[in-house]
Amino acid sequence: MIGCLVIHGYTGGPYEVDPLVTYLKEHTDWHVEVPTLPGHGKKLALHNVPHTKWLETAEEKMKQLKEKYDTIYVIGFSMGGMIASYLAAKYPTSKLVLLAPAGKFLSFRQMAKDVKKAVADGFKGNLRRNKLFLHYKRKLGEVPFKANIEFLKLVRFTRKYLKELDMPVLIAQGQQDGMVPYKTVYYMDKEITSDQTEVIFFERSRHLICLGDDKDTLNQLVHEFLMKSPN
Repeated sequence: MIGCLVIHGYTGGPYEVDPLVTYLKEHTDWHVEVPTLPGHGKKLALHNVPHTKWLETAEEKMKQLKEKYDTIYVIGFSMGGMIASYLAAKYPTSKLVLLAPAGKFLSFRQMAKDVKKAVADGFKGNLRRNKLFLHYKRKLGEVPFKANIEFLKLVRFTRKYLKELDMPVLIAQGQQDGMVPYKTVYYMDKEITSDQTEVIFFERSRHLICLGDDKDTLNQLVHEFLMKSPN
């Protein structure tokens, strides 16, 4: 039997990866787990939550899966990609999928484009139809500065584990990502020592790659990668 652990991103929740999780459940008989990291979910409560709690929660779920399943796949989105890399380096993992992994962050050029579009939509009276604005609007004021520091600590801590990955790895990245620069993929590919790394770019996708215009193609490619027999 196969266990699959899927980890969401910073200030997000399982809803960020729901289309992919649903697809995997519909097309496989795997046991798929999507834990909510402490302080995350639809109602954020990130005050005084250290990054170690995020790691501990994901690691505990990994241990539980290892007790029940011989084959483990780990999928991580954004910050979840860095947590997934840490877990895959520390525990036997058959395959690893990194979706817009936050090895580096903040693409100021793309963020400027997104803000410009939001402003334009505001002038046109279409701001309530701007999906990016609506997604991040609810987070304004909900994310304490200290939580951002904890995010940075987590990224720095998990980066060193990239060199210990030796399993097949799939990295998927949106070229319109306003949070994680698409060039981060080149950094990740260089740091990961596995000689079985595949990289896929999606031209239309922003940071929320599992919810974007390319989600159907993404779902299929991730499924095919995980189903593929090892070389």
